[in-house]
Amino acid sequence: MKLFKRTTLIMIILAIITTLICNIQSNFYISSISAIANPPKVGVLLFNFNDPYISLVKQSLENIEKENPNKVKFYFFDGKDNQAIQNADVDNFIASNIDLLLVNLVNTNQITVSDIISKSSSKNIPQIFFNIQLPIDTKISTNKVFVIATNSKVSGIMQGNILVDLWNKNKNAIDKNNDNVLQYIMLQGKTNNKTAINRTIYSISTLNDNGIKTQELALKVCNWEQDCAKNAISSLFLKYGSNIEAIIANNDAMAIGAIEALQAYGYNKGDKTKTIPVVGVDAIPEALELVSKGFMAGTVIQYPKDLANALYSVGLNLVYNRDPLYGTDYKLTKEGTIEIPYYKYTEWYKLKAKYIKF
Repeated sequence: MKLFKRTTLIMIILAIITTLICNIQSNFYISSISAIANPPKVGVLLFNFNDPYISLVKQSLENIEKENPNKVKFYFFDGKDNQAIQNADVDNFIASNIDLLLVNLVNTNQITVSDIISKSSSKNIPQIFFNIQLPIDTKISTNKVFVIATNSKVSGIMQGNILVDLWNKNKNAIDKNNDNVLQYIMLQGKTNNKTAINRTIYSISTLNDNGIKTQELALKVCNWEQDCAKNAISSLFLKYGSNIEAIIANNDAMAIGAIEALQAYGYNKGDKTKTIPVVGVDAIPEALELVSKGFMAGTVIQYPKDLANALYSVGLNLVYNRDPLYGTDYKLTKEGTIEIPYYKYTEWYKLKAKYIKF
């Protein structure tokens, strides 16, 4: 009988403790949820509204908000390619008790990244860096910081592969001076930007790894801008003319600018004998149209809608203290990071009705 009473008492005590713990956890969860705006307020910091690809990401996020009423509210701020402006926007968002920060940085240096992480973490505001590659030394020591990254090496490799395919299929049309060397002009995004540097390096190394010798005629840094690229190629064409056998641009905006310049000289208008292969990255609509017409050799796709969906899904998981990948099919490529895949797009692949995943 005594044993029965002791067992019953212990069970009652355990039940009381379990109930108390559940109540504490429930109250904590309710209090944390109640502190979140309804719908959650999400600050979206973009490096430049005028960038064609970023404008498509912004449009995709706006569509998500429309398709999910009362689930999220996005507030967009334009960094105007100026880190000082973006820093001020970060401060304003944090002061306004935003629920989530989505950050597409102007500058990806270690000091800037660490400063933003420190500011938002001090207020326990979750944040996602996106469409960038963080510096190698960046330490993410909190579950409130996440990265939706791009693999710029892969995009560079794909650009190189597009040119390798063209060279192997129609070398005589490309190698105009028959010296077995591909003479090219490189249009680079920024000088100290890791994405731009990787695309520049790996596009050329891919050509070389496939047995194609290369010679750089010129490298022009154009800050991702179409007009700069147009002016640069207009000037360089006067110097090199038909000796230019390819133009490699770190993004589509610069590739489009290059094609505009070439067309002013009668090139890249459909005549195969007067076409210089131009490749870009982003697959913005204007570039896809140029590819379909045969005016542009190819581009590398990272769907803006895919990126926007990842920002929305992972972002709300962070807001509600869930596992970042809850309810998604994403896989971590390293701690706190997922990558959105690239695909290459050329006229040949368009005719085959395929997107080829790397």
